[in-house]
Amino acid sequence: MIGILMFLTALLMLLFGFPVAFTFGGIAMIFGVLSEGIQIFAFMPFRIQSIMENSTLMAVPLFIFMGIMLQKTELAEQLLESMARLFGKVSGGLAISTILVGTLLAASTGVVGASVVAMGVISLPVMLKYHYNRPLSCGVICASGTLGQIIPPSIILIILGDVMGIPVGDLFRAAVIPGLVLVGFYILYVLLYTHLVEESAPAIPFTEDGVTSRRKQYLDAMKAIIPPMILIIVVLGSIFAGIATPTESSAVGGVGAILLSIFYRKFSFGALLESAEETVKITAMVFAILIGATAFSMAFTYTGGDLVVEEYLLQLPGEKWGFLIFSMLFILILGFFIDFVEIAFIVVPILLPIAEILGIPLLWYAILIAMNLQTSFLTPPFGFSLFYLKGVAPPEIQTTDIYRGVAPFILIQIAVLGSILLFPGMYNL
Repeated sequence: MIGILMFLTALLMLLFGFPVAFTFGGIAMIFGVLSEGIQIFAFMPFRIQSIMENSTLMAVPLFIFMGIMLQKTELAEQLLESMARLFGKVSGGLAISTILVGTLLAASTGVVGASVVAMGVISLPVMLKYHYNRPLSCGVICASGTLGQIIPPSIILIILGDVMGIPVGDLFRAAVIPGLVLVGFYILYVLLYTHLVEESAPAIPFTEDGVTSRRKQYLDAMKAIIPPMILIIVVLGSIFAGIATPTESSAVGGVGAILLSIFYRKFSFGALLESAEETVKITAMVFAILIGATAFSMAFTYTGGDLVVEEYLLQLPGEKWGFLIFSMLFILILGFFIDFVEIAFIVVPILLPIAEILGIPLLWYAILIAMNLQTSFLTPPFGFSLFYLKGVAPPEIQTTDIYRGVAPFILIQIAVLGSILLFPGMYNL
């Protein structure tokens, strides 16, 4: 039971706010040395070398750079303003435009924090100005900003592909339909809510001066939408067509982000340097967690924790379905308290062997996990999107407004997760 005690101790330390990488690495050292001696880590240098030489993981910093560089072009601001003009005359139009912009940002940047902050700064004040329902406004922004976790190119899909041994290109292709279905349900919810609750999201006259022509609105919108769409098609299309690997296409995406910044006249060497520095910081965090998680996994396996978990999970009623329901509930509950990176590096490797024994298709299981992990960004008390929005929201926005706003979207995500679980054929899984 030493391995189980390790796992529970790690969760407790994370809840107290200790750094993730050092928590996993430190607990692995303590429990590993006490139970098996220092020789347990004899092969650790070779595992670290293997991580550093992994070409699949090279896509992580490159896609992060692409997202941060696009953030510097003020892409979100241009997209929101253009979409708002197109949908502003529809009840709930600004909320719908926010969801569509979140979808485009997810497919072109994949950086959740940047998307939520950008839409919180730009879209939320306009919604409040025109008396939009506060919880609805907050929920739409948080939910739209997290779409980058399921819509390719998603960092979590790259990590899951490496952890589970699945080609990242296959994961990207499999995630497209579930991601678009989720977007469709978001829009449907907004339409139903605004229809049932009158004056919750009034139509907005974005052409107040009466001068801006409809044609000019469309031209401005196309100027804001088409360039990032081209980048999305080039990056994802090259993967889907088999022309390039995800790592190669991520490099193309990084170059494309620089070209877009030049196109929008936002390029500067200062912005390029800032993007590179932010990329190094985020990448260092991810790989530090990965190395700590690798040490933890070694100690957990050597102490027999994996055998205890395997024996318990294989005895669940319902066999395959019992395991699937249990693992999804377990990941969902963990998502309330810890980040998706820790879950991907620690929990998924524990569950993976059981899934293989039970004959569960790994591609299907990976998409289930990815959709589940997206929910972790919205679930209080530690949902990152909630913190991002609260940090930039006007003073009149209370934490309760954000919590109430995201609740329906959490339920929508769970419903879509359930449909993927019960009807995988609908999603070509």
